[in-house]
Amino acid sequence: MLEGRYQRGFSQERLESTNDPKIRKDDHGYYIMSLSENSKVYFDDFYHFLELAYDNANKEKARLSEKLMTTTTEFNESIAYFRAKAVIIDLLMKNIRRFYTDGANLGIIMTPWCFGTVILEKIEVYRERISKGEVQDANIPDYPYYVVNYIDEIYKIVLLELFDFPEKAFQMRWQYSELLKKYSKILTNITTSLNSVMSTIKNYNTQ
Repeated sequence: MLEGRYQRGFSQERLESTNDPKIRKDDHGYYIMSLSENSKVYFDDFYHFLELAYDNANKEKARLSEKLMTTTTEFNESIAYFRAKAVIIDLLMKNIRRFYTDGANLGIIMTPWCFGTVILEKIEVYRERISKGEVQDANIPDYPYYVVNYIDEIYKIVLLELFDFPEKAFQMRWQYSELLKKYSKILTNITTSLNSVMSTIKNYNTQ
């Protein structure tokens, strides 16, 4: 449980009562073969990983809040650095809560390194939105130039520390991205084929 109030999406009771063939069990517990890597991922291990990462992020968030309160305004770059780190941590915690409580989608159960890649990409997308002025975020000042620069500089390091990952963890990020591209291409091909069939039927009916 996160913060004593966020419950696992796939609870132990639910796993015990499920008939879903994708959910399996061995001596270690319930698991699935993950969508992105076709790796065995145990539910308990995945949720434990999220709990540890969330706890690390929560502690760092408290430290950042204290630093922001005690740092005077003349230290502009220090404040920008703290704000950039806060952006990263808030986004991480938000996504951990979403993944942790999702009980409708087995695709959210994945290896820790794959989850790290997902968060990495979400931060990059969010960073782009900040730079375009599309984001309303309490951590972003009226002029976010320095905050955006610090996000670029530190986001990978911050995530590696919070996840307790080695640097090579993010070298496999292509797995998740390529999977999405693969399925997008498949769906596009299906749509094209369906449109072709519908066009053929329409032409046949008008003859």
